[in-house]
Amino acid sequence: MFVSSRPGIGVSVCLPVLLAGCLTYAQAPAGSPKAEAPAADGGPMGGAATGGAHSAQLDAHNRPITAGGFVSAGPVLFQDVSEKAGLTHWTHHQGNATKQFILETNGSGAGLIDYDNDGWLDIYMVNSSTMKALDGKEESPHAALFHNNHDGTFTDVAAKAGVTNDRWGFGVAIADYDNDGWPDIFVANYGKNRLYHNNHNGTFTDVAEKAGITLGNWSSGATWGDYDGDGRLDLFVAGYVHFDKDHPPISGEDGIANAFCSYRGEQVNCGPHGLPGEPDHLFHNNGDGTFTDVSEQAGVGDKPGYYGLTAVFADVNGDGKPDLIVGDDSTPNYLYLNKGDGTFEDISYASGYALNEAGRETATMGIALGDFENNGQLDIFNTTFSDDYKPLYRNEGDANFTDISYQLGIAEATVPYLGWGADFLDYDNDGWKDILEVNGHVYPQVDQHQWGTSWAQKPLLFHNLQGKKFELIPAVEGTGLADVIPGRGLAAGDLFNDGKLDAVINVEDQHPVLLRNMSPDKNHWLELKLVGGPKSPKDGVGATVYVTANGMKQRGDVISGGSYISTNDPRPHFGLGAATAVDAIEVRWPSGKVEQFTVAGVDRIVTLTEGGGK
Repeated sequence: MFVSSRPGIGVSVCLPVLLAGCLTYAQAPAGSPKAEAPAADGGPMGGAATGGAHSAQLDAHNRPITAGGFVSAGPVLFQDVSEKAGLTHWTHHQGNATKQFILETNGSGAGLIDYDNDGWLDIYMVNSSTMKALDGKEESPHAALFHNNHDGTFTDVAAKAGVTNDRWGFGVAIADYDNDGWPDIFVANYGKNRLYHNNHNGTFTDVAEKAGITLGNWSSGATWGDYDGDGRLDLFVAGYVHFDKDHPPISGEDGIANAFCSYRGEQVNCGPHGLPGEPDHLFHNNGDGTFTDVSEQAGVGDKPGYYGLTAVFADVNGDGKPDLIVGDDSTPNYLYLNKGDGTFEDISYASGYALNEAGRETATMGIALGDFENNGQLDIFNTTFSDDYKPLYRNEGDANFTDISYQLGIAEATVPYLGWGADFLDYDNDGWKDILEVNGHVYPQVDQHQWGTSWAQKPLLFHNLQGKKFELIPAVEGTGLADVIPGRGLAAGDLFNDGKLDAVINVEDQHPVLLRNMSPDKNHWLELKLVGGPKSPKDGVGATVYVTANGMKQRGDVISGGSYISTNDPRPHFGLGAATAVDAIEVRWPSGKVEQFTVAGVDRIVTLTEGGGK
């Protein structure tokens, strides 16, 4: 791929493999509305899906590096305990094995939720579906709700709880939208969405129709956040592709060019290029169980029709108001700055987040948010397509971002991988946030060629070297990091309440994977459950916490959504290194209230309630 960029001229992108030609995008001036990316055929929906073809990377056994490159010995950091935990009796299903249509490729998310308020995280696994099930010719696959039995095992109670979905599911965003003290579940579907209201007795009721948030085509990632500061959580739902199951996209039909249905010269499923995008939606919480679509007046309606996947509400400029980040597939990313008056300013280009360092849009799948330098700023790590590096955008302050992936040592190692879920998580509790990424291709055909990539791929773990570099941790044979799987959604959290951050992976067409954190470190930790007051969301979503210990000040945020269309542990986690005491805790609540708290001791989970500090 060749990229050239000059101020005022634009960006020319030559794609000899994918599109056999060059596309030119108008470079929007800082702060201006974005121009639509023209397609190769002159239509409105073009874009570059990857960074161009790279040389194959093979290991010593001639395997693609994505499915090999293991080492025989080393520390066991994560162990696959899926079978022991009881997760292998459930299987994700998405279309057929040939993946003829794009609807059959993207996989689903995972959500961590303490649905029964017993203090232990349970697991919600979204399932997809099949074309036959959509037509009523076979039973729909069911989602799973794995209840945590407190002994290392889980039991699927989805049917009893009433949350099987039985639709073609993609994303999950968990939060207490009605401030009753019990977490609820939003499921983004192809078809109508679900909003499962928690009944406080182990069951849920789907209230999406009454709430007015069902939509109807392809919703992908979702995120909850109180964008207008009224103390109630609002809902943003990203739209991906407008897909007509009765007339699915086929190369050469309905004006779909073959260029949009091929990869490295091989025929694959069509899209997202050449297909119409599905708009994004922001739903304002009316406080009475209903929501109002305010997308257009708020300025986040996605008029160009980009291919939205993962979305996150988070405060990226430190003004106490949740901003909105949307990762778009093969089109520029969105960053909307909250203006505090019910509207957002599109600063995607001006912020540096719309494109990567080369001035090129990427196929963004997942979004990880975290302060990797411990300087109080939220940084952004994106997963992207294979043949493209995964960009880490450093927050320079005031929502200005710089892609520094190569400087940090992340870029080259990630190129062969097609990334999905990702999280900043301090796996060894040394006080520095590391990165876990799960991977898997969208084209089964890659296994038939020596392209250095594979359908099933191993995860990647990058160790944070005190905010200056990241070091790729080798995958030791027989450990969780050597799992070769078509990974999709990833949710990270302390599933065993032992102060170690674990990871749950939704695996396409296979059983879930639970990676238990087995790091041999002896470092200390602290986890905080936040309870908001009357002017904040009850579950603390949108709160920012600063913990000072061990000579450093760390930031943690309560976020619903992210990774790849998933939801992590809502309890901010802090590795404390050798520190046996916490020097200070500051909580900035969504209401604007700032409080100082003290805790006695470390290595514990502590509840902090708004109004209970100083």
